[in-house]
Amino acid sequence: MGPNGEEMETAVIITTAATGELARLHERTPVIVPPDAFDLWLDCGKVDAMTAADALFVPPPEGLLEAYEISPAVNHTANDGPNLIEPAAAQPPPVQPAANSGAHAPARRARKKDARQQSLF
Repeated sequence: MGPNGEEMETAVIITTAATGELARLHERTPVIVPPDAFDLWLDCGKVDAMTAADALFVPPPEGLLEAYEISPAVNHTANDGPNLIEPAAAQPPPVQPAANSGAHAPARRARKKDARQQSLF
């Protein structure tokens, strides 16, 4: 409830320890409540919170989630739209200069951290 008694819509992402393929990306993964467990999750009159949490706060089954690279445009709060989660275009591998060719790799410019952008991790 809001400060004036109005209903407020809220959301939360519950995470748990990642396992399998997801663990190589990050130590945490979202909890996904399967449809056949919705009653267990939502019926707080018949199921206490600890029982529901013990049964549901587990890593998703292997293969349920798909991981793929997306555009770095997702890191800027001004960008919005479904295109942000489309797979990034495959980039050809960088060409390595031949040994003793005298060619040097181009200098990389350091990216400035945008103080307005928060980190999820």
